[in-house]
Amino acid sequence: MDQVPQNEWDACATGSEEMNPFLLWSFLNALEVSGSAVKEEGWLPQHILLRSAATKELLACIPLYLKGHSYGEYVFDNSWAVLASRLGQRYYPKFQAAVPFTPVTGPRILVRDASMRQVLTKAAAETLMKLTDEYKISGAHLTFNMPEEGDALGELGYLRRTGIQYHWVNKEYGTFDGFLMDLKQSKRNNIRKERRSVAKEGLSLHRLTGADIKSAHWDAFYKFYLNTTDKKWGQAYLTREFFQVLGETMPEQVLLVMAEDGCGRPVAGALNLIGSHALFGRNWGCAGDTDIKHLHFEVCYYQALEAAIERGLPRVEAGAQGEHKLQRGYLPSLTYSSHYIRDRVLRGAIGNYLAQERQQIDYTMDALLQHVSPYKSIDA
Repeated sequence: MDQVPQNEWDACATGSEEMNPFLLWSFLNALEVSGSAVKEEGWLPQHILLRSAATKELLACIPLYLKGHSYGEYVFDNSWAVLASRLGQRYYPKFQAAVPFTPVTGPRILVRDASMRQVLTKAAAETLMKLTDEYKISGAHLTFNMPEEGDALGELGYLRRTGIQYHWVNKEYGTFDGFLMDLKQSKRNNIRKERRSVAKEGLSLHRLTGADIKSAHWDAFYKFYLNTTDKKWGQAYLTREFFQVLGETMPEQVLLVMAEDGCGRPVAGALNLIGSHALFGRNWGCAGDTDIKHLHFEVCYYQALEAAIERGLPRVEAGAQGEHKLQRGYLPSLTYSSHYIRDRVLRGAIGNYLAQERQQIDYTMDALLQHVSPYKSIDA
């Protein structure tokens, strides 16, 4: 990223109506300079730049990595790698157009001028296919891309994949209680019970942004982050320096929720990023000796909802997985990815698999919305 002028990259990253903080130069650069998304970790930056032949102006770009594994993606293709091996093919390395370690939907082909989006999207996608073929890479994968991108790429031969996340939609609520009144009584009562349970622990909760976030906060939060990764994944993708750089270069886009005990000792925290149209929940963790029931829900979900209501943000995206989010007002939303598989046989097998998977996703979405929704009506 340090080879691309920040103003040029950000002009493309903000070319759509929504500002997605994860696509900004500062976020992607923080991943690289901190040693989080680098060659040594299996993420070799290979960002594609499309410039005007006449003026050399940057017209479009793709955040792209050459990857030697499938970790940190949240769109799981390990079975594809196994199949490729059985066919006598090499699956890695592969091209990955994505924001590392970040399951957040956004454009993967960033276009400076929206009026040229169609032609530039096609040109960039064809360039990626050409590079994949030329260097005999197994495939190129654009994960958590926009549905309209998937439509355009599908016409070029990219396979489409769908998934499910849980997002909260702000119906112009004035208060958190206003949101609760849209829920079924049982769900509303459960949330109030969970919040009262945490309140009885005597914790103080702080939503910090900008200059309010100090180095000591990042020290505490990084320990929380490590505790979570040790319990769940066994590998911490992000370094301590990443959080420091993030706070220094994107202070107004960072919202750090910290919970402190009666002595002012930090016991839990959640990292969110602020976009123009959404609040994005990212990482969470707590002190190793902290065992407070429902604290995770309060720090990660309820504090995020209150912040979104205060800021008038239309939605909260809480990241990957977690059907438990449904009971707390987050509804299922489809996510998309596009995949160019160079080998015809492997492409055919993966295409058949995706067609069956898509049927299951559609069935699950319908069941969740019709039978498990926490809202009084499906339109809530």
